[in-house]
Amino acid sequence: MKTRSTEFRGTVSSSRRDFLKLTATAAIGGGLMLGFGLPARGEVRDTLTTDAPFAPNAFLRIDRAGKVTFVMPVIEMGQGTYTSLPMLIAEELEVDVDKVALEHSPPDDKVYANPLIGLQLTGGSTSVRGTYLPLRSAGATARVMLVTAAAQQWSVEPSTCHAEKGAVVHKSTGRKLDYGKLVDAAAKLPVPEKVALKEPANFKLVGTPHRRLDTAGKVDGSAKFGIDTRLPGMKFAVLAQSPTFGGKLLAVDEAKAKAVPGVSQVVRLDDAVAIVAVHTWAAKQGLAAAAPQWNAGPNAKLSTADIVAQLAAASEKPGAVARRDGDAAAAMAKAAKKIDAVYQQPFLAHATMEPMNCTVQVTKDGCDIWVGTQIPGLTQAAVMKLTGLKREQVRIHNHLLGGGFGRRLEYDGTVRAVQIAQQVTGPVQVIWTREEDIQHDMYRPYYYDRLSAGVDAKGKAIAWSHRITGSSIIARYSPPWIKNGIGPDAVEGSANQPYGFSDIHVDWVRQEPPSGIQTSWWRGVGVTRGTFVVESFMDELAINAKQDPLAYRVALLDKNPRAKSVLQTVAAKSGWGKPLPAGQGCGIALCTGFGSFIAQVVQVTVDKEGTVKPTHVWCVVDCGIAVNPDTIRAQMESGIVFGLSGALYGEVTIKDGRVEQTNFGDYRVLRINETPRIEVHLMKSMQAPGGIGEPGTSCVMPALTNAIYAATGKRIRKLPVGKQASTA
Repeated sequence: MKTRSTEFRGTVSSSRRDFLKLTATAAIGGGLMLGFGLPARGEVRDTLTTDAPFAPNAFLRIDRAGKVTFVMPVIEMGQGTYTSLPMLIAEELEVDVDKVALEHSPPDDKVYANPLIGLQLTGGSTSVRGTYLPLRSAGATARVMLVTAAAQQWSVEPSTCHAEKGAVVHKSTGRKLDYGKLVDAAAKLPVPEKVALKEPANFKLVGTPHRRLDTAGKVDGSAKFGIDTRLPGMKFAVLAQSPTFGGKLLAVDEAKAKAVPGVSQVVRLDDAVAIVAVHTWAAKQGLAAAAPQWNAGPNAKLSTADIVAQLAAASEKPGAVARRDGDAAAAMAKAAKKIDAVYQQPFLAHATMEPMNCTVQVTKDGCDIWVGTQIPGLTQAAVMKLTGLKREQVRIHNHLLGGGFGRRLEYDGTVRAVQIAQQVTGPVQVIWTREEDIQHDMYRPYYYDRLSAGVDAKGKAIAWSHRITGSSIIARYSPPWIKNGIGPDAVEGSANQPYGFSDIHVDWVRQEPPSGIQTSWWRGVGVTRGTFVVESFMDELAINAKQDPLAYRVALLDKNPRAKSVLQTVAAKSGWGKPLPAGQGCGIALCTGFGSFIAQVVQVTVDKEGTVKPTHVWCVVDCGIAVNPDTIRAQMESGIVFGLSGALYGEVTIKDGRVEQTNFGDYRVLRINETPRIEVHLMKSMQAPGGIGEPGTSCVMPALTNAIYAATGKRIRKLPVGKQASTA
């Protein structure tokens, strides 16, 4: 795996075909409006002088009162972007970040495209790493224009002036002009072609802990999530969809439903029914009275075992090659020993704390939608297709998300709400109960992995073969992203695993679940699956060689110094190798993904009944330049809890064509008294910022199961752990 050193220095060019595209115009009502562009696709470059075409992405406004408004190109769902991204703007603009006003961006896949994805999308741990240079550049360019405007008013050289706390200061005379008094003049200036960015050594904000800007609103209740939407005359609807995949609605007792006080309407759809009422409780009571009946459809007898059998059979066939270095088959044939393993990972639900919800009002003039979504542009397009309305007639009012994890990267809920609202007069808020949410989620795929390694007489791995069998989210989500028959979501974390094998073969067999079961993102799909399998199998190889799992890994990382460094550091922080009492063990794992390097050690206690209690987690993070260390630590902590929940308990199973789990009683998440002590250590780095939303979840799962092996001698190859660790 190649690493790259990137220094953020030099100048930013702003010609039409350069990375940053700027226009300054007089805004309506006066003031400076600065629009900046981000790359449509590809990685953030080491310099900003590429000739690749980029689309504009976001807007920075400063009015005559000096108010700075930043229109956010991404959405806040707990990951801290509403703090870290304004910090980038404020750093170069020289303003107090606490005074930067934030606005949700409107849906526009051209103007607000995520530069690393090409769509207006919050996900893939791309928010900071995709905007680090563009947002700084936008702030720096605005600052230079304001300084130039002040210098012209004072008839001095711009070099004798500097920006400071939202004002321009003339150093020798002490004269000062607030930004608000300069915006009209600045708006008339030509955009400078070259703007120097700060040296990292001169950062005042970036790299320092800063309190979350969205905390106060969440504490005092002023923060608005989709479910908080309240409109005059608004009705509430509760939905029941076919409990079996592919089933249809047969009958509903409309008279009994309407007899419930407050119920005003029954909306029938092909595979669902919604009860509309004056409040949610009445709607729920009406739905119970309606007693919908269903045609189970073609999957009436489908079970999880059927799906696993399909995957297992498919895994016997060769797949599309994702990576081929050397000749793994030939090396395997010459090896002293061959080690084989099969790993399985189940369907997983998102179980977001804010249940799925969407408020819609359809009128003759258009459609207004109040929702929390990670994909406003795609959502708008889906509603346009459904309704036949024009873009300007479909108005998305985006809100904070009470948990996303990939679930709100889908627009199925919005489409369903619009279908209901088309039959309702006035605004209606559609709410999915927790049971409906879990049983009609879009699940992380079920994966079936076959691995083989050839080892020499001393147990050193000399060949590696990995076949992945499972669904492709990208094939459904964006087919053009499939290249040479490979879905990058399915092989991520495996094809790009960091260890130095000269002979390695990785292929993928696409096997979709039966019709009606749709798969989607789950806080790092490919990396969570791939890291669990690779790091678990690496542990198996180390044990086979009778070597320490840390030393075994380090020996294969000579060409990956950042990966080696985080492993060695987490070992030092955790006291790796210290003796532990019987029934306790430590496991180690490495995750390289999203431009970041994460290593974790998990310590567990396992009783004779197989109850696993994680007691400590040590986490070392090298994510390049850390914009806000506080949010990085919080992301690691939350990702660890999320990953432990999934590895220990997370499982969606199917019986008779329907999901068996219904709520947190049988879809368990880690409780506060079960949460281990978590220590997060950030390594200092001047590398380009990496993503941190998903690696914490990815890394902790194999670290946990490796710890279980250390404590019990039981190798967990199938998740969730459940009671597999029992020694009774």
